[in-house]
Amino acid sequence: MTPLARLLVASQFAFNVGFFAVLPYLADHLGGTLGLGGAMVGFVLGLRTFSQQGLFVVGGALTDRYGPRPVVLVGCALRVAGFVWLAFAASPWSVVAAVVAVGFAAALFSPAVESEIAREALRVERAGGHRRTRTLARFSAGGQAGALLGPVLGALLLYGGGAAHFRTACLAGAGVFLLVLAAHARLMPHRTARSESREERPGTWRTLLGDRRFLLLSLAYSTYLLAYNQLYLALPAELDRATGSQAALGWLFALSSALVVAGSGPVERLAARADRPAAIRAGLLLISAAFAATAVLRARDGIWGALTFTVLLTLGQMLVLPATRALLPDLAGDRRLGLATGALSSLSGVVVLAFGAPVGALLERDGPAPWLLLSAVPLLGLVLVPTRGRGSDAAATVDGGAQASPRP
Repeated sequence: MTPLARLLVASQFAFNVGFFAVLPYLADHLGGTLGLGGAMVGFVLGLRTFSQQGLFVVGGALTDRYGPRPVVLVGCALRVAGFVWLAFAASPWSVVAAVVAVGFAAALFSPAVESEIAREALRVERAGGHRRTRTLARFSAGGQAGALLGPVLGALLLYGGGAAHFRTACLAGAGVFLLVLAAHARLMPHRTARSESREERPGTWRTLLGDRRFLLLSLAYSTYLLAYNQLYLALPAELDRATGSQAALGWLFALSSALVVAGSGPVERLAARADRPAAIRAGLLLISAAFAATAVLRARDGIWGALTFTVLLTLGQMLVLPATRALLPDLAGDRRLGLATGALSSLSGVVVLAFGAPVGALLERDGPAPWLLLSAVPLLGLVLVPTRGRGSDAAATVDGGAQASPRP
C-alpha cells in the first residue's frame, strides 16, 4: 500500500480499538447500571447511530471544503472529550449528551478517512495498480482488526461490572483516541481544499440527491445498517435470554472481528471478480438469514442462536461494506466523494434513529416473531440495490480525471 493508505488503515484500526472497548457494553450500562427500559435503550443506541451516521453529511461536506486533515483532527479531539464525558456521566440525559458527542466525533472522522481511502484506491487503480476493492477490503480488515482487539480490551477492563469499571473502559478508549490524534497531527499530509464557486455547490447537491441510483443505494444501505445495529441491541438481549448474562458478548464481538480479518483475503479476491451490486445483494441475503436462523435456534438451550447470528451477520457485512464503498464512486464521481459518503451514511442514520426505539420495544417481546420480522428488513434492501453505476471510467470522465488529493 501507499504511505497514505497505510496511515489510514492504521488509524482505522486504532480508532476501532478505542470505540469497541466501550460500545458493546453500552446497552448493559444503560439498562443495568442506569436502569433504563428497553425502548429507552433502543432510542439511545439509535441516537448514537444517528449522531454518527446521520451527521456524516456534515463531515463529508467539510472534508470536501477544507480537506481531510483538519476534519480528522477535530473529530479525534471531540471523541476524546466525549468518552471522558461518558466516563463520568451519572444521569440518563448526561449519558445521552455524551453519546451524541461521541457519535458526532465519528461523523467528522469517518467520512474524512473513508473518502480519502476511496480516493487513494481510485488513484492506484487508475495508475494501473490493483483494483480499488483490494485497498478498500484492506481498510475494512484493518478496522475489523481493531474491532477484534477492542471488545477483548473492554471485557478485561469491565471484568466484575459496575460503574467504576465502565468508567475505566471509557478513559482507556479516550487514551487510544488521543494517540490517533497525535499520529494524524504528525503524519497526515496537508491538502488545500479545492476552490469552487458558490454556483457550483447547489448544482452538485441537486445532482447527487436527484440521482435515483444513489438514493436506491442509500436506502439499501439503510436496511443493512439497521440490521447490523442489532449486533449492539439484539445480540446482548439474546445472550441475556439464553444464558442469563452478557459474559460472552466480548468474545462474540472478537469472533466477528476475527472472521473479518481471517476472511479479508478470500473476500478481497471475490470482490475483485464479482459484480458489486451482486455482492451487496448476497451480503444482505446472509444478514436476513442471520435473523431467521436465530429465530429457529433460540428454541435450543445455550448460545447457539447468538453464535449463528454473529457469524452470518459478519459474513454479510464482509460483502456489503466494501462493495458499497467501491460502488459509490461509480454513482457519484470522486470530486464530491466526501459529500456522497456523508449523504449515504446520513440517510442511513435517519432510518436507524427512526426505528431504534420500535426495535428495542419489539425485542422485549418473547418468542421468534421479533427475529422473523427483523429478517425481512435486509430482504427489502436486497430489491433496492441499483443494478449498476456509471462505471469507474465514466466517473473519472465526469470529474475530468482530476485527482482529489495530492500524494504525501
